[in-house]
Amino acid sequence: MIHDSNTDNSSTIVDFSIVIPVYYNQGCLIPAFQELKKQVFTRQSQKTYEIIYVNDGSKDMSMDELLQIQAENPDIVRIINLTRNFGQINALMAGFSYACGKCVITMSADGQDPPEIINNMISAHFMEGYDVVIATRSGRDESIDRVITSRIFYALIQKMIFPEMPSGGFDFTLMSTRALEVFMRNTKAHFFYQGQILWMGFKTKFIEYYRNARIAGKSRWTFGKKLTYLIDGILAFSFMPIRFMSLIGIVIACLGFLYAGIVLLDKLIYGNPIQGWTPLMIVILVLGGFQSLMLGIIGEYLWRTMAQAQDRDMYVINHVYENKQVSKEQLHL
Repeated sequence: MIHDSNTDNSSTIVDFSIVIPVYYNQGCLIPAFQELKKQVFTRQSQKTYEIIYVNDGSKDMSMDELLQIQAENPDIVRIINLTRNFGQINALMAGFSYACGKCVITMSADGQDPPEIINNMISAHFMEGYDVVIATRSGRDESIDRVITSRIFYALIQKMIFPEMPSGGFDFTLMSTRALEVFMRNTKAHFFYQGQILWMGFKTKFIEYYRNARIAGKSRWTFGKKLTYLIDGILAFSFMPIRFMSLIGIVIACLGFLYAGIVLLDKLIYGNPIQGWTPLMIVILVLGGFQSLMLGIIGEYLWRTMAQAQDRDMYVINHVYENKQVSKEQLHL
């Protein structure tokens, strides 16, 4: 059970918490909740549970749908409304800080993660003793470009950082209380969620599933966000960029000495004069390009170091809706 300073520590401990970040998921939330009730809650009637939705600055009707769900299910649904969009990972951290479960499950809000898998995850934790359960995607019902970019993303992670990273990646996870405590204690600015889970080294079970298409709407997980997340992962867990810089520096130095030797021998043996601007300009442009690349890599490290040193809050909570009926006025906030 993890709490921050804003949490009521008298909250009742339940068997499992489900944390769902929400960002522009209008049209998905109510059908996805109904599936959770049908596929999970009716089958886990002997256990206690809660759902924590974290509204991450959505500007559509997502909050209205969440308040409707909470009004109809006040005893199990809690809503954390953030002041603005802080990002999916920070939204998860807000949900984790309020979770009261003996284990905490994360899943998407758009209906792509089949809720029946949660039953297998709960069984793996309570019956088999796994501290971490990861539902990994064997395939996905998405456009070919999203499938290809995701495969490339996780293939790079496998090669550069975590060989055990599933080729289909993962977001759908379960962590025990002690795993979650370690996870939250080691979170940093711009941290890599999947990498942090794999880094901990707890006893882990992988469960494969096929990811469904979204119930409604369009994903906001753009190529630019994927690229930024990839950079975060590499810089957080790998020295490869720095080693790459060192290797390139050695290679360029060797090539420079080789080129200087060739020019000198050509002058001494054949008497050819050293002339022409083309070789000089090529060398200048190549060196300038590599220097810019190296400065960019150093800048990325420095930016992350500064962000960590600033120690800003990962999220700011506007309001928490919990354990009470929601009025009609709130439904139209």
